[in-house]
Amino acid sequence: MKKSVAVVLMVLGIMSSAACSNSDDRKLVIMTHDSFDISDEMVAKFEAEHDAMVVIQPAGDSGEALVRAILEKGNPSADLLYGVDNTYLSRALDEDIFDKYEPGALDQVSAQFILDTTGHVTSINYGYVNLNYDKQFLVDVGLEVPTALEELTGPDWKGRLVVENPAASSPGLAFLIATVSYFGEADDYDYLDFWRDLRANDVLVKDGWTEAYYTDFSPYGGDRPLVVSYATSPAAEYLFSTEPVDVPPTGNILIDKASFLQIEGIGILKGASSKDLAKKFIDFALSKSFQEDFPDKMFVYPVNRNAAIPESFKFADVPTKSSDLSAAEIGQKRDQWIQDWTEVVLR
Repeated sequence: MKKSVAVVLMVLGIMSSAACSNSDDRKLVIMTHDSFDISDEMVAKFEAEHDAMVVIQPAGDSGEALVRAILEKGNPSADLLYGVDNTYLSRALDEDIFDKYEPGALDQVSAQFILDTTGHVTSINYGYVNLNYDKQFLVDVGLEVPTALEELTGPDWKGRLVVENPAASSPGLAFLIATVSYFGEADDYDYLDFWRDLRANDVLVKDGWTEAYYTDFSPYGGDRPLVVSYATSPAAEYLFSTEPVDVPPTGNILIDKASFLQIEGIGILKGASSKDLAKKFIDFALSKSFQEDFPDKMFVYPVNRNAAIPESFKFADVPTKSSDLSAAEIGQKRDQWIQDWTEVVLR
């Protein structure tokens, strides 16, 4: 009799464990940066195909999300981390927070957009960080679009530029890296010399892109006709203009090596509760339908070469030559660049 009871209890325990396991594998939590945006229809499609529930867990900007994932290493609150980019990839890999997974659809991604060759982070999108300008402002004051970064240190551009703090902002960090690429670190006139001159020329520094763009950039009532933003920003201005326009009111300043190719990816967090579902979501995120869903919401390009881009992207210029610094070099020197920049610009 006691043996029968023990067997029954053991069977019930196994059934209970299996039920919990199945329940866990039906819920997928995706930690993202605050700019992540896909349609409800796309989420519903994945949920229906896999009998699952998707929870999007915003965690601040991309740097803050990564820090949270590192703090939760081994016991993550999410299954996937979306938004790791080439400015912080090496840190994520050094911290060993991801399980390895290489989806079959990677053969649809061009080699230049492969973020991580170790197989831990899968590329999902890319874009370019560069300077934007207010077309009408420059016409009104009789200024030509700058063709070299050095011009920004001259009297014509005094008090004209707003940038983001690289210690707090993803585009701010990307632009700092671009200036390192453009000027070098040990030349007669290097990137820190440039930033010293920008400070003397009344550059304005804000912690985040939103404040810099929508408060200080002149199209929105500010007094700065130049801002660090994205090559797709004019496309967004065209698409979301309150009144129909033939061309956007802003343009891109595309100076060789003065822009930054930013590639974002997604990875399965070690200790994730729903690893199988997480793998399926990565496969889904590389699908043509998913890749065509987000460009006109996040204003980034799909990495799947077969995915179409929005019509508005005809105003999203592509730089001829962006920064030539690798993710590995960025990882080795990023913190020192930020520290040195802070000493020169903010103190």
